[in-house]
Amino acid sequence: MELKLNGVIKQIGEKQVFDSGFEKVEFVLTTDDKYPQDVKFEIVKDAMEKFIKYQKVNDNVEVSFNVRGNEYKDKFYVSLSAWKVFKAGDKAPNPELNNSDEGDGSGDLPF
Repeated sequence: MELKLNGVIKQIGEKQVFDSGFEKVEFVLTTDDKYPQDVKFEIVKDAMEKFIKYQKVNDNVEVSFNVRGNEYKDKFYVSLSAWKVFKAGDKAPNPELNNSDEGDGSGDLPF
């Protein structure tokens, strides 16, 4: 199931690199709902590099994402894994921003 959310990029974190070689960037999106929410996403792989290159704070975007759940040391974690981000209002996503690999959700923990 593909989930989407529209809003404005509020914050973009630094690229994180883990001992396993796993890389990700976290970003916060402020939704454009009646009661705006700040929602944190993570983005990995090729989509991460494209995101860093093309997206900036205050950009109005649409994010396609998957919900991921993991267990680590008897604790459960949920993350929102973005796999496509493009400027809201574009009739079609820019192919440079679209990563057709929706991600396999694998990656070594910790986050």
